[in-house]
This record gives sequence, C-alpha cells and structure tokens, in this order.
Amino acid sequence: MANPKRRHSKSRRDKRRANWKLDAPGLSICPQCKEPKLPHRVCLKCGYYNGKQIIKTKEKKEKKAK
Repeated sequence: MANPKRRHSKSRRDKRRANWKLDAPGLSICPQCKEPKLPHRVCLKCGYYNGKQIIKTKEKKEKKAK
C-alpha cells in the first residue's frame, strides 16, 4: 500500500477539508397547505402525505372546535 514520502502541510490538509459545508435542505411545497416541507415526509403543518391525512394536528382540531 502506498504511503506518503513527506508529510502534508496543514494548509494542504485544511484546503481539502474546506469543502465540508452545510447545505440547506431541499424543500418542496405541500400540495394541501402550500407550506414548505421536506420531500417524502409528512407535512408538519397539515399532517398530510400523498393525499392522505397521516397525523392529526392541533390546527385541525382548533378549526373543528370553532
């Protein structure tokens, strides 16, 4: 297995590590409530996924009480 003949400098090491940046998550729009949500996950605002209500949210309960 190949080994380095000379040690790499700190700047060379840090240049390689400089590309580990945080990316903003790719968001999609919920077709029910038009709020941004993570793709392939239940919308936390309305509780729908793939056209079906999966979880009941407090907002839905408050609207029904009125």
